Amino acid sequence: MNVFDWLSSLPLYDSAKPYPIVEVSFNKGSRKDFYRNSSNHILEKGDWIAVEGTGGYDVGQVSLTGELVKLQMKKYGVSENAEMKRILRKATHEDIAQYQKSKDREPDMLTQSRVIARTHKLEMKLCEVELQADGKKATFFYTADARVDFRELIKSYAGDFKVRVEMKQIGARQESAKVGGIGSCGRELCCSTWLSDFKSVNTTAARYQNLSINQAKLSGQCGRLKCCLNYELDTYMDALRVFPDSAEVLETIKGRATLQKRDIFKSLMWYSFSDSNKQYPLSIERVKEIQKANQQGIKPEEMQPVELETITTSKTAVKVEMGFVNDVGQISLKTLEKGNKKKRSNNDRRNNDNRGGQQGNRQQQTGAARPQQSGNRPQQQGGGNNKPPQQNRPPQQGGSGNRPQQQPRPNNPNNNNRSGNSGNNNNRNRPQGSNRPQGGGQQSDRPTPPSAQ
Repeated sequence: MNVFDWLSSLPLYDSAKPYPIVEVSFNKGSRKDFYRNSSNHILEKGDWIAVEGTGGYDVGQVSLTGELVKLQMKKYGVSENAEMKRILRKATHEDIAQYQKSKDREPDMLTQSRVIARTHKLEMKLCEVELQADGKKATFFYTADARVDFRELIKSYAGDFKVRVEMKQIGARQESAKVGGIGSCGRELCCSTWLSDFKSVNTTAARYQNLSINQAKLSGQCGRLKCCLNYELDTYMDALRVFPDSAEVLETIKGRATLQKRDIFKSLMWYSFSDSNKQYPLSIERVKEIQKANQQGIKPEEMQPVELETITTSKTAVKVEMGFVNDVGQISLKTLEKGNKKKRSNNDRRNNDNRGGQQGNRQQQTGAARPQQSGNRPQQQGGGNNKPPQQNRPPQQGGSGNRPQQQPRPNNPNNNNRSGNSGNNNNRNRPQGSNRPQGGGQQSDRPTPPSAQ
């Protein structure tokens, strides 16, 4: 776990000396150790340094300096007077180049070491190989369910890789920390980012938090129970102190009620009878009253459960328990469809109104442009068929001007009742041969067409 050194920006006074012990991390922070700064180098966090190794030197990165190292040493139980390896120097370009060559060899060595372990038929799983910067020592990290006899395996590794071999067994949680990955929460694993202390986790932590005992959901990448089950356990334990003890069973006239769960957020206790699956939410005060009555040998007639509020949305009533807020799904597709239908109906109405208005304007224009034929047409004498020449009509709205006078039409009895093409279209629907009233109230003397006879 990386600690923020908030004292690093404070300058030292003249007679002060830097703290002689420095915390150094190796292999991208997977391994950390304390080293003594005997040469009093001025080191800062992130500096690459060369330290003493096994039969040579190793290269690491400074992770913590100053007074905060004291707290880390106290946390891990390391004494200042204990024997520690020394810091040799700040890493040079040659040291960094040799360190990079050693790191490039690690993937191939891990593959070959797994093959060799399989040839020896050993029940073990190699997780990682860490080479020292000078390439003289290799540490093999492995996991195993039982004790492994790897004496012959060490000889094979030393002969093939030409290094000094050290075998180190780790647990499943340490393995997942070295491999890394993404958890079910969508974030990087806690063990591979910031978690350094691995505490034991058991199923009682899930029971206190009212979680279903499902091994698949409660297990992490390492196959063990998730470490995050312990994060909120203390909060749940403090909240459970308010609930009464020994309240698993309540005696009533209807029967014996058994406790099913405790709702910490609502301060409710849910009970159910053996002959029914229905659960009754009771307040803490009511449970204490029933519990006190049972101690006196009294069985209450009713449980008096708490009535939960319900919220109805749209046409279908959806019951929601008190205190539950559905943050997801406040806007449903049905509401959007209703809005679209309203918009479509409004647009259709506007289009119909516009069409009707345009047709009305056209009818008004044609009616104003041409005088009515029934009132303004002169009476014909003796039933003659010759029409007098029509006068110039007033210009239509939006027209091109006065029309030229029309020539007398030929004598055709069928044309007597026809109206002009530019007149009102409703006159076409009138039956032919009907006597139209004239302007003076007299009937027309026109002969009946042959079709009507």
